[in-house]
Amino acid sequence: QPRLEESGGGSVQSGGSLRLSCTVRGFNLDGYIIGWFRQAPGKEREGISCITGSAGSTNYADSVKGRFTISGDKSTNTVYLQMDNLEPDDTGVYYCTSRNARRVGARCGWKIPGRSEMDYWGRGAQVTVSP
Repeated sequence: QPRLEESGGGSVQSGGSLRLSCTVRGFNLDGYIIGWFRQAPGKEREGISCITGSAGSTNYADSVKGRFTISGDKSTNTVYLQMDNLEPDDTGVYYCTSRNARRVGARCGWKIPGRSEMDYWGRGAQVTVSP
């Protein structure tokens, strides 16, 4: 059974940085789309970034473009989300998720796949940004 485990969440002040990690177990990173979604209090879960494999195409939501960077490490089967210049609106639970890239349909290079297009999910990591 594939598992995704997030780590690296925490609390920072506005303008600060955090790096989230998503360690993938049960399958190799390459051949999968790994996405980061977040859910703010009282809001829908939204996709904010994705990467194909450990070093393939990437995509970002407009709200994080220029501030967040997604990357992968094939040797550790881990995807990272470097978050810089954090804002209070970035507060929420951040989820790591996966989809087999060989399935017909969603392509990270076109747009971030929707929530229903992803297969496996981590339990989430809390990120809190104070003013």
